[in-house]
Amino acid sequence: MENTITPLAMDEPFRFSCSEKVSCFNECCRDLNQFLTPYDILRLKNRLKLSSGVFLERHTTQHVGPETGLPVVTFKMEPATDLRCPFVTPSGCSVYEDRPASCRTYPLARLAYRSKETGEIIEQYALMREPHCHGFDQDKTQTAGEWVAEQGIAEYNEMNDLLMEIIGLKQRLHPTPLDIKSSHMFHLACYDIDAFRSQIFEKGVLEESGVEMEPSVADAAKTDDTALLRLSLAWLRQTLFGS
Repeated sequence: MENTITPLAMDEPFRFSCSEKVSCFNECCRDLNQFLTPYDILRLKNRLKLSSGVFLERHTTQHVGPETGLPVVTFKMEPATDLRCPFVTPSGCSVYEDRPASCRTYPLARLAYRSKETGEIIEQYALMREPHCHGFDQDKTQTAGEWVAEQGIAEYNEMNDLLMEIIGLKQRLHPTPLDIKSSHMFHLACYDIDAFRSQIFEKGVLEESGVEMEPSVADAAKTDDTALLRLSLAWLRQTLFGS
């Protein structure tokens, strides 16, 4: 049996449940090419009480996306443990409350784009059915909308859509690979946000770049990581693409 992907309306029910009682429990947490978004990293590094720089060094590797030409970050899987996620345990995910968006969303996949007519984000979901997963054999049913609410996906989607727009700008305005300086800026603003905070508040990078931010936004970013990420992504849009 091959993987199947079926479009799913928000009010359309599907059958799925995952727990220790399912025979394939934890099998989906190994041998993955697990991409991490900026908000994923923010949540995980705070959960582990690490700086973003230490988290990136210990738990991730960096690549250049073949389609976007942008730096991307993936989990560093453990070769000594059959390439398992570094945070999976026999009883499940040890960072479950702050697990990445892709883990939360599974077995759904999300496609999002901005409407040219209204400017609103349009999202569509699909059900991914993999033959190794026995979660589909369980009795629990829910709609796609109920799954999104239950798994706390909306706040991840909101933050990840900010990155999606930057990627879209990159593809339209700068289809060639970034130069070394711009690539470093992208990595700093997206992933190493503790270092980015130091750059803008201690070294004056915000003023040097000529990017203007509302004082209330800048003040919030001094202590709130989510506000900082919003600022860093807005700074990146303006600095790299003048948007």
